Amino acid sequence: MNFLISNDDGYFAPGIAALAETLSRFGSVTVVAPERDRSGASNSLTLDRPLIARRAANGFFSVNGTPTDCVHLAITGLMEQRPDMVFSGINHGPNMGDDTLYSGTVAAATEAYLLGVPAVALSLAGKPGRHFASACRVAEQLVTRWLAAPWSTPALLNVNVPDIAPDQLGPLQVTRLGRRHHAEPVIRSQNPRGETVYWVGGVGAAQDAGPGTDFHTVAAGAVSLTPLQLDLTAHSALDPFSAWLAS
Repeated sequence: MNFLISNDDGYFAPGIAALAETLSRFGSVTVVAPERDRSGASNSLTLDRPLIARRAANGFFSVNGTPTDCVHLAITGLMEQRPDMVFSGINHGPNMGDDTLYSGTVAAATEAYLLGVPAVALSLAGKPGRHFASACRVAEQLVTRWLAAPWSTPALLNVNVPDIAPDQLGPLQVTRLGRRHHAEPVIRSQNPRGETVYWVGGVGAAQDAGPGTDFHTVAAGAVSLTPLQLDLTAHSALDPFSAWLAS
């Protein structure tokens, strides 16, 4: 197999190195990732300046752009052979519920999916980041299953792995995205010049975290696998708005 790996934590992050080592057992691996942490970049493309891909000492490519830039550049110009599968991660922290809309990790996988390549966003759902080996085990399971039964069409998966030891992991469970409460207020402070500056506040507590959600599954020690789609059309509102326009 031919893998492309990216992330939003940067090419130097421990999670991407662990994932690259794991996937190299199944085939060739190309790593193209941002030159710095671009968490929260979402699906942004850099259109106001050129991008540069530099080969690091470890063989990874670092790009002066977003996670979406990295995957777009890799698939449409940098790689000589089109990847069979794209992994984004292993992210240091969860990407569940509403957070998927902001996540650079999910955005990198989304770009691959938009370009017709099967893609997985893989996150270690715990800030301590002690058990990247658990997420690596899940990556192995996904690739093994894909080799045994490839998807009939490209899919986009958002996978969150509890930050616990591999032998404590529960099974993979197909879930839906949960929902959070509103975000915490911004944090106001002053910079050394006396100017007021604002830090975006923390995420809110989970509001919809019942059985079947990614939040509930990870909290129970199991692995959450959420298939994502990109059609943002509010289909239930098509007829009401057609009637409103005709009124």
